[in-house]
Amino acid sequence: MQFPESWLREFCNPPIGTQELADVLTMAGLEVEELRPVAPPFSQVVVAQVLEVAKHPNADRLNVCQVDAGTGQTLNIVCGAPNVRPGIKVPCALVGAELPPGEDGKPFRIKLGKLRGVESQGMLCSARELKLSDDHGGLLILEDDAPVGRDLREYLRLDDVLFTLKLTPNLAHCLSVYGVAREVSALTGAPLKQPAFPPVPVSNDARLPVRIEAPDLCGRFSGRVIRNVNPKARTPAWMVERLERCGQRSVSALVDISNYVMFELGRPSHIFDFDKIHGGLIVRWGREGERLKLLNGNTVELDDKVGVIADEKEVESLAGIMGGDATAVSDDTRNIYVEAAFWWPQAVAGRSRRYNFSTEAGHRFERGVDPALTVEHIERISQLVLEICGGEAGPMDDQVVNVPQRQPVTLRVARAAKVIGMPVTQAQCADVFRRLGLEFAEGDGTLTVTPPSWRFDLQIEEDLIEEVIRIIGYQQLPDTAPLGPIQPRVRTESQRGLHLVRRALAALGYQETVNFSFVEERWERDFAGNDHPIRLLNPIASSLSVMRSSLIGSLVQVLKFNLARKASRVRVFEAGRVFLRDDSVADSDTTVAGLRQPLRVCGLAYGPAAPLQWGVEDRLVDFYDVKGELEQLFAPLQPRFVAAEHPAFHPGRCAAIELDGQVVGHVGELHPRWRQAYELAHAPVVFEVDAEALQRRPVPAYRPIPRLQAVTRDLAFIVSERVRHDALIEAVQAAPIGGLVRNVTLFDVYKPKAATADIGLDERSVALRVELLDENVTLTDERIDAAIQAIVDTLVSRLGARLRG
Repeated sequence: MQFPESWLREFCNPPIGTQELADVLTMAGLEVEELRPVAPPFSQVVVAQVLEVAKHPNADRLNVCQVDAGTGQTLNIVCGAPNVRPGIKVPCALVGAELPPGEDGKPFRIKLGKLRGVESQGMLCSARELKLSDDHGGLLILEDDAPVGRDLREYLRLDDVLFTLKLTPNLAHCLSVYGVAREVSALTGAPLKQPAFPPVPVSNDARLPVRIEAPDLCGRFSGRVIRNVNPKARTPAWMVERLERCGQRSVSALVDISNYVMFELGRPSHIFDFDKIHGGLIVRWGREGERLKLLNGNTVELDDKVGVIADEKEVESLAGIMGGDATAVSDDTRNIYVEAAFWWPQAVAGRSRRYNFSTEAGHRFERGVDPALTVEHIERISQLVLEICGGEAGPMDDQVVNVPQRQPVTLRVARAAKVIGMPVTQAQCADVFRRLGLEFAEGDGTLTVTPPSWRFDLQIEEDLIEEVIRIIGYQQLPDTAPLGPIQPRVRTESQRGLHLVRRALAALGYQETVNFSFVEERWERDFAGNDHPIRLLNPIASSLSVMRSSLIGSLVQVLKFNLARKASRVRVFEAGRVFLRDDSVADSDTTVAGLRQPLRVCGLAYGPAAPLQWGVEDRLVDFYDVKGELEQLFAPLQPRFVAAEHPAFHPGRCAAIELDGQVVGHVGELHPRWRQAYELAHAPVVFEVDAEALQRRPVPAYRPIPRLQAVTRDLAFIVSERVRHDALIEAVQAAPIGGLVRNVTLFDVYKPKAATADIGLDERSVALRVELLDENVTLTDERIDAAIQAIVDTLVSRLGARLRG
């Protein structure tokens, strides 16, 4: 909400400066998001009157003007504005004036000079040149009664400040200048000027019959007919100025009056063209198939969830949101009907968003507008209409059918002190309620408050506790040390921090993403095989209704987001918690009973294996690329990759990642079913690993350099296609040779295109280099031969291998 400080100070004028006032409001929960001067600084600009205008002798588009600027002598000023004419009053920058900075950021000084040979003793200014608006169609023409020679800043009240408040939904009573002033009075103790609503004289007996058929939509409906108005009347400059400074452009006198009262008192209202209403008005819920053309030009389809004001022929207004085009006031309007109503917040909330627009009226009504002052506010509108547009007011019509009944709320002083965290007395609480204008009754250690009609947010004891500390001042809260246990957890030397894991992934070309911990239920079913995820009691959106037990879905969504923006190569990762049911987990300062929340690291690679370049052949990333990156990430640990199945991955292209015989994660291509379901051109390769496993870092242990020389032997075997690399290595290391094997390396694999005498169709030849070492004694030929024979026998017995001749 935006408003000028001067308007606020008309209702409440505390003896504090602008910045201090902003700080008081912010600390009370009315956050001042921005303080902005109405106009940038400029000096020596005065109100002037153009006396004569003559064509410039040397320029077709320039005029030479004789100007009275109140200096005691007529000024000769050259001007190129198209709207300059004798008699108008405009801003005039005198010689020596300093105008707002231009594009170069430097102030613009007015000097005595010549334009095309004619002396110019100043400058006539447009609104754009003074940075008052973007209008550059000509000079800023002032009111005819503007006093010549008066400083323009003083005349236009430009030394004012615009306040922009960022209000939370519970502060509906502050959505007006008077509402904010009421808060300022309570906060500072400055007197509040109460607005007066004297009834206007009734000059005719015209009435409009109104029937309320939906008391759950409209609780109170007030209105009156005003005849013989002049819709072409000019809106007063003071009203246009205040509306503009509230961010509302001037439309016409009648519309401006309605908007002005809304900003002043927080009461949205509507003015109908009385002669366009057929019969009377009916307040009801909409009906299927009905249509309404709104003031903004949109035509909307209605149903029984939307409140309307209709006449005997058609729907005329969207209740509490926007009027209809059919009964809008125009220059031909002569008789009007002024309406002010109380619409139930739950009957208005969300309706305008259904039609993809929002209005100031809907914003207020869905938060709650005071139902007690509809008649008084119509009197205020009537007074302004009669003053500005003339006319004859009819009698007031007021129907009260179903207004909120405020239930008393009791505050326990001891409870308030406990929640606030500092001692408060009953007298302090009573003083707060008195300053806020709340009626209350005192008991033994309690105060029972009956919320006023304008406070929709006072419903439970905690609401009153908030009011107490808000008015006393959050800055009064003592500095209190936290009561929870704080124990430093020193990371051991055998662990690395998660930040180092992130840096290692970034070094491999992955970019980190951060996603919500609550996800679509579909992701849990698809990527984690979880049919019973942990559900949120109050999700922020229907699509984010469960807690994730896997990070894969989040990264697939990030991939789709990038692909939609034409990214062809994507490498992303996330380090975050997942949430799993586990009855063995007990409550503690870091855990929740029944829930395990481990940290995991998940990565996704999609598109070309290498960035765009010329050195290697272009190909898509595959399982082995990501497997190699994981081995770098785990190093110096050496994980095992064992064929496995996972709900998210391709059945034949997935592996479990094992460390010390325990599964710590999975890696694989995304399942073809999900690739198709999520409309991916290629299958991304994804891994998900326990962060704790990646944080392991074995402490280096000293080993002396062997004094004796190792012996190497190369062995070639013919084995079945089904024999895996790790099975070969394990078989060699399991040979009963007393731990002589220091290292085993597979250095050749051969498979002929057709079966040969030695190698069948389902077989292949593998070559192993075996390194043998005894650190205590030199190996003899006999021990070496015996060891090699034992290795051969082990491979034959365990894997069905045969030595290749």
